[in-house]
Amino acid sequence: MNGPTATEAEPGSLAVADRREPSRWRQRISTTLALIRANPTGRVALKVVVAVVGALVVTVGVALIPLPGPGWLLVIAGLGVWAVEFHWARRLLAFTRRHVQSWTQWVKERSLSVRLVLGAVGMVFVSVVVWLSLKYSLGIDLVAQFLRYLATT
Repeated sequence: MNGPTATEAEPGSLAVADRREPSRWRQRISTTLALIRANPTGRVALKVVVAVVGALVVTVGVALIPLPGPGWLLVIAGLGVWAVEFHWARRLLAFTRRHVQSWTQWVKERSLSVRLVLGAVGMVFVSVVVWLSLKYSLGIDLVAQFLRYLATT
């Protein structure tokens, strides 16, 4: 081996070992997928399994989008699952990654006040979505209950 291993690395240099682990896993996964794809039945089975698992993850993510939580993250994870086997998903995932990175870079370049306003707008949006979700799906109107509470105190 050219570089230090995890046991040879100094205590402060865990980053060297961390960078190597994903490449081993990536190599194992790549080899396993190549073996599966070598068999015609395995190729079809892999496509079916990837399609079904990706569809489940994306479906759960889409269902969670209006709720607070990892809705969009699950949609992107589902795209990642599909990207294992489908070229269109790889392109869409690259497009998404590119735009999220450019948005993040744009936000980082803004002043603190602009970032605070963006955060506040995001929080208001999430709050409205939660309120509407609870109101129309469970019949719980938090605003009406809060106003009723204020009127009784």
